[in-house]
Amino acid sequence: MVSHLFFYQLTLIALVWLCVMLQWMWPSAPTAVCPTTPEPTPPPPKRHREPTPFEGFITKPHCDACEHASAPHSEAPRTPPPRIVPTRGRRRQVDTSTHFCPNPDCVYRGWVGWGNLRANGHPSGGPWRPLLCVVCHRYFLETLGTRLHGKRVAVELIVRVIACLAEGLGIRGTARVFEVDPNTVLQWLVEAAEQLQAFSRHVLHDVRVRQVQRDELFALLSAVKDGEVSATEAIERLERSPQWVWIAMDPESKLLLAIEVGNRTRAMAQRVVHQVVQVLAPDCAPLFLTDGFREYLTALLTHYGQWVQPPRCQDKGPMPKPRWMPRPGLL
Repeated sequence: MVSHLFFYQLTLIALVWLCVMLQWMWPSAPTAVCPTTPEPTPPPPKRHREPTPFEGFITKPHCDACEHASAPHSEAPRTPPPRIVPTRGRRRQVDTSTHFCPNPDCVYRGWVGWGNLRANGHPSGGPWRPLLCVVCHRYFLETLGTRLHGKRVAVELIVRVIACLAEGLGIRGTARVFEVDPNTVLQWLVEAAEQLQAFSRHVLHDVRVRQVQRDELFALLSAVKDGEVSATEAIERLERSPQWVWIAMDPESKLLLAIEVGNRTRAMAQRVVHQVVQVLAPDCAPLFLTDGFREYLTALLTHYGQWVQPPRCQDKGPMPKPRWMPRPGLL
C-alpha cells in the first residue's frame, strides 16, 4: 500500500514544475525590455529608364481615306462671261444675287450675281419662287441645293424641329411635341447633318491652328443613311445612349475641324486624322493632344511622316532599309 506522503511529494513537484513553466512563458513587462530603434526602410531603387528612340516603320501605314481620296484637280480659271445689266423695264425687286444657274451646259454656271437670273411669282401659291436663267432659259427653284428643296411642309416647322434636336430633346419627344412621325424627324436630322458636312467642307480649308485636341464621344446618322441600321432601331439606340463620335477641335478658338462616327479602331483614327490634314494648311503641323489612344500614333505618322535613310552601321554590307519616320515639325 502506497503511503500518502508519496502523493504529497508528487503534487509538490507538479506545482513547482507548473510555476517554472508559467514564469518562462509569461511575457515580460514593457519596462524590462530595452527599446530598440527601428531601422529605416531603404528607399526603393530608382529605375533609370531612358526613352527608346523610335526606329520607324519599314512600310508606310495604310490609310483607306488616302487611297480612295480623289486627286485634287484644279480647274483652269474660266474667262468670266459678260455681266448682264437690264436696261429695259423697271428695276427688279427680288434680289437674285445669291444664286447661280445650276445648268452644267450654261456658261453662267457658278457665277453668282452676274445678272442672268430673273425671279417669277409663286406658282400654285407655293412658298418658293422659280428662278429663270435668261441665257439657257432653264427654270429652277430658289431652294435648289438646300435641305428645304422638295419639302411640302412649312419651313418654320423644320427649323423648330432641328432646333429642338440641337438643344438635346430626343427624337420621340420632338415628334410628340410637333405631332410629326419619328421617322420624319430622323430623316430631317440626317439631311441637316449632310448639309452641315457639305458646308464645313466648303468653308473649312487652309486653316492654321497651333493645337488640335482629339477625343471620342459616340451617333447613328451615317449608319441610317447607308441603310445599315433601320430607322426604328436607330431611334431606340439614340434615345438610350449615343455611339462613338470622334471630334478634332482647336482648343483655343473652339473650332471643330473634323467630326466622324464609328468604332474606336485604327481605321477610324486614320480617317479622322485624314480629315484634319485636309482642313489644315499644307505647311501647318500643330501640337496634337489626344487621350492616349495608341492608334493615333500610327495615324499621325501616316500623314505626317517621311522616308528617312538610316546611316550605314558597317563599312561593308548592304545599306539599311529606309524607315518611315515622323517629320521634324510633328509634335
